[in-house]
Amino acid sequence: MKGNRFSTTIFWSLLVFLIGFSSCKSEFERIRTSGDGEIIYKKALEFYEIEEYQKAQTLLELAITSYRGKKEAEDIYYKYAYTYYYLERYILAAYYFKNFSQTYGASKLREESDFMAAYSNYRLSPTFRLDQSYTATAIDELQLFINTYPSSERVQECNNLIDEMRLKLEKKAFEEGKLYLDLRYYQSAMHSFENMLKDFPETINAAQVRYLIIKSNYMLAENSILDKQPERYQKTVEMAVEYIDRYASTSFAAEVMKIMEDSKKQLKLKQS
Repeated sequence: MKGNRFSTTIFWSLLVFLIGFSSCKSEFERIRTSGDGEIIYKKALEFYEIEEYQKAQTLLELAITSYRGKKEAEDIYYKYAYTYYYLERYILAAYYFKNFSQTYGASKLREESDFMAAYSNYRLSPTFRLDQSYTATAIDELQLFINTYPSSERVQECNNLIDEMRLKLEKKAFEEGKLYLDLRYYQSAMHSFENMLKDFPETINAAQVRYLIIKSNYMLAENSILDKQPERYQKTVEMAVEYIDRYASTSFAAEVMKIMEDSKKQLKLKQS
């Protein structure tokens, strides 16, 4: 008997839940298909406030058509763009925030919208191992924001984000150079490290990068045909001398000294 009562209780509980769920769903569908712009807009705001962003987005999209040319249109479009951001659909968020700024150029919300367009691209920036197209776009967009709104309280935040992404690009360039070196593509390694120093002249890793350039050139000399070895060993010596003069106190200096001494030794052997 107790088992039957328990089963009955579960049955009625599930039934009540399903009826409630069905009525909520049908209410949303009734509003969505009602064609009543005012009710759709009002309900969209309710969903937005309780963070039901998918439903809010669906209704705001309908409200955009109903309120086109009216004062409410600005708020509708602004929140519509934000629903994409909150749903982590950053490509579309960036598009709609930028479109908002272009459509409502005199809006007091334009600055925030321009920032969010740039920030959405920042959120798309992947780990340094992947393609960095979105990172480059985010840097450009954030710099544009700084140039457009130099007095904005967001400027420092933008600079911090740019610094963060430039470090990511720097790390990618560094790891690419190391990969070429590990794969014994010594010329590619040197070019990669040299380009890194051009692109990131203020890197704190300059001493290590220049050491790796010398090491790459030394390994290239070792693995070259006999005719090319003297020239490449000589270049290694010249770079090593410059390195010791500039970075004598670094942890890489001792290894550079060894490379330099061995390169000089090899040059003597070639000349004898």
